[in-house]
Amino acid sequence: MKKIVLLLIVTLGYIHVVNAQTDAKAKAILNDVSKKYRSYDVVKADFSLIIDNQQANAKDTQQGTLYVKANSNKYKVSMTTQEMISDGKTLWTYLKEEKEVQVTNANSDDALNPAKIFTIYEKGFKYLYTGDKKVGTKIYQMIDLTPTDVNKSYFKIRLTIDKAARQIASALILEKNGNKYTYTVKSFVANAKVPESTFTFDAKKYPGVEVVDLR
Repeated sequence: MKKIVLLLIVTLGYIHVVNAQTDAKAKAILNDVSKKYRSYDVVKADFSLIIDNQQANAKDTQQGTLYVKANSNKYKVSMTTQEMISDGKTLWTYLKEEKEVQVTNANSDDALNPAKIFTIYEKGFKYLYTGDKKVGTKIYQMIDLTPTDVNKSYFKIRLTIDKAARQIASALILEKNGNKYTYTVKSFVANAKVPESTFTFDAKKYPGVEVVDLR
């Protein structure tokens, strides 16, 4: 069974290496980002995802679109090879090449859940502000996240935050096995208008697809 966990990563330049801890500067920045994000209803974001599998010496790039209700666990992710739809309780993963839909329970506590893209830092991390980075005319605030659970497959997430927009522009996730994942937000639309049915799987829209219930 194939699944792509929606992870986040981007490399925007040199960042000083420091010991992970929680500091007031990082907390203030993230609280501000969270407050603005949660003022929205539905957010739409176009993104690119680069999976850098260093063990296999291979890279894969995909494009996608995310719809997420900012104050719930409801979301829809459309990517090159799959779609992921959740109503907050059930997760449907549509594997396009296999013409198969896998049904599982949604896990709202998973920090790498697509619904957590813009609030990934809110639970289970220590965080540290590592400075600003100027790219063109924009200034980005750089924050390192370290999971408090040492059993996670990743050991660090580096967030890149658009200082003026007060929103996450990208993030870097580094796995213990050396693999890297790149997620870059290409466009962001606040209060996007979509029907509630967006967040529920409708089998009629996927004729001929096999439904596999893994719950």
